[in-house]
Amino acid sequence: MRRFLWRTLIAWAAALALAIGGVWVFYGSFGLHVLLRNGGAFWISVKTDDPRLSPSMRLALGQPPPATPGDFEWRSVAQGFEVADLPVIAGGAEVDRLLLARIDPARFRFAVYNSPAGDKNLDQWMTHLGAALVINGSYYSRYGGPDTPFLSAGTLMGPKEYDARAGAFVASTAFTGVRDLAHQSWQEAFRGAHDAMVSYPLLLSDQRADLAVPASRWLANRSFVGQDKDGRIVLGTTSDAFFSLDRLASFLHQAPLCLTRALNLDGGPVACQGISVNGFERKFCGKWEVQVQGGDVKLLTWPYGTGALPIVLAVFPR
Repeated sequence: MRRFLWRTLIAWAAALALAIGGVWVFYGSFGLHVLLRNGGAFWISVKTDDPRLSPSMRLALGQPPPATPGDFEWRSVAQGFEVADLPVIAGGAEVDRLLLARIDPARFRFAVYNSPAGDKNLDQWMTHLGAALVINGSYYSRYGGPDTPFLSAGTLMGPKEYDARAGAFVASTAFTGVRDLAHQSWQEAFRGAHDAMVSYPLLLSDQRADLAVPASRWLANRSFVGQDKDGRIVLGTTSDAFFSLDRLASFLHQAPLCLTRALNLDGGPVACQGISVNGFERKFCGKWEVQVQGGDVKLLTWPYGTGALPIVLAVFPR
């Protein structure tokens, strides 16, 4: 019996070592940190009326009614820094909410960061940076590095060859905001910047009257960065997953935010936003992402904990 137990333990240890080795080979240290933080994320099949989905998601997976903005007010928490919660109304009820910040780049500076080891979540980024605001950034690879061109403190990261047609967030001494890449390369958009990142899709642009985001039923918590007619930077994160990207773009067109451009950031569980300014605190991370292909609906899930946040956009007082 004792010999059997030892063999069983040795077999389990070998299987565990093999699994960890496989994670290291395919995902590096980023994969190991993700595994430790939440046991790894995976997709499960669900029905459109599955109770594991939020009521807003179940509504959106049917025939979603048009979404309209509810009443909201901007609240100043520091000179040049305002916050608001914008209700999303559909079918006579609130189905989602945009957690918003509106920031004057003349009073606050913007920077992007990458931690490819996957060793930081939102709380750890806030503590590490001491920032006024941290929001998730653009897309990352399976190794935790930038999956699109990325500039951090003057250091170029991510792919050097990349065909970007959507947009880029750029921060320089002369300009901070969203560049539309319809008629310029990302290299031109990055020129003179100290921090920048390419992302997609572009949700709205004053340079493209015919801009259209392809329709889909892919639902997730969403984050975006935009700029308004006065040059202020508007950052937003949805508290639920009512929106596909095309319906989010339509909502931002009609929302009273005076946006001239808006660029989607990565979504799903990494759609996080943290604020700590003059006693105002906000900490939120998404938990929803659903892929829909035909009649096949898959929900992203994980056993425990929270995931890593490899790429962030941070805001600091000047």
